[in-house]
Amino acid sequence: MTRTPLSVLDLSPVPDNKTPKEAFENSKQLIQHTEKLGYNRYWVAEHHNMPSIASSATSVLIGYLAGHSSTIRVGSGGVMLPNHSPLVIAEQFGTLATMYPDRIDLGLGRAPGTDYMTSRALRRDAHTSAENFPEDVKELLAYFSDANLPIKAHPGHGTNVPVYLLGSSTFSAQLAAMLGLPFAFASHFAPGELHNALRLYRERFQPSVYLDKPYAMVTVNGIVADTNEEAEFLSTTLKLKFLSIIRGRSGSSTAPVESMDHIWNEHEKLHVTNTLTYSFVGDKEKVASELEAFHAKTQFDELIVSADIFDQEKRRNSYTLLSELWK
Repeated sequence: MTRTPLSVLDLSPVPDNKTPKEAFENSKQLIQHTEKLGYNRYWVAEHHNMPSIASSATSVLIGYLAGHSSTIRVGSGGVMLPNHSPLVIAEQFGTLATMYPDRIDLGLGRAPGTDYMTSRALRRDAHTSAENFPEDVKELLAYFSDANLPIKAHPGHGTNVPVYLLGSSTFSAQLAAMLGLPFAFASHFAPGELHNALRLYRERFQPSVYLDKPYAMVTVNGIVADTNEEAEFLSTTLKLKFLSIIRGRSGSSTAPVESMDHIWNEHEKLHVTNTLTYSFVGDKEKVASELEAFHAKTQFDELIVSADIFDQEKRRNSYTLLSELWK
């Protein structure tokens, strides 16, 4: 496992009583910190109509972060393709790849990344767009190639931006296998189909010009601190966010609390706990042991870690401790 690449997923969270500008500054500091630690890539994710998440203009944020780093790969985890035309995404990421050669990734998701009303406001037919996802992915791949198409992405044509399919079910796993693309599973919030998705991806993988064998990435929550008690305390920010979501609210990033017992009921606790099944919380020794067992079960080729920690210094320290235990 120690030779397995380790990467970052950042939603650029906006902490309570802070602004998106401060969230961007936090992300800038985090990418610079994790780059020095040797992390492989740094991904941000598209969400809309969520005041607690500042990564809605994903390609713009990627450009900002790439401009404040020098070696780490930067990309989307992911861009929700049903919200966009493939040509526009090809132009955006072709531009990024031209500005920052050999550093830009394009992770693609099939979900809208928002609610139905907001999806309509994005000027896309969400249902039809999701159905068209396989064809849209093929169209996008063609724009990045050097094929002599009647319509070309400029910039973008011939850049061969690496494309990754993201999923929380088996659909994108099977599509990634069919197209011979790398696949990343979102087990940090959708644990249920992880093992089925990885199995189907590996069983059905067809070698392609992009990959000669499967490349499976898994995203988890990771909160590492000097003690197990401190890590559990810090993890309540993540639990509060998901509790807020299941209560129909925006899921804000709030300060941790000493105990959740007086905040959630048993049904809510079960729901949140199940959602966050693949969360690795504790000191270095505990998390190292749990991740070793997780790797033995999943055989992931790369681990992507999301650390939703309110205190930014402790957030950066979590990634420091994680990199130390990884080595």
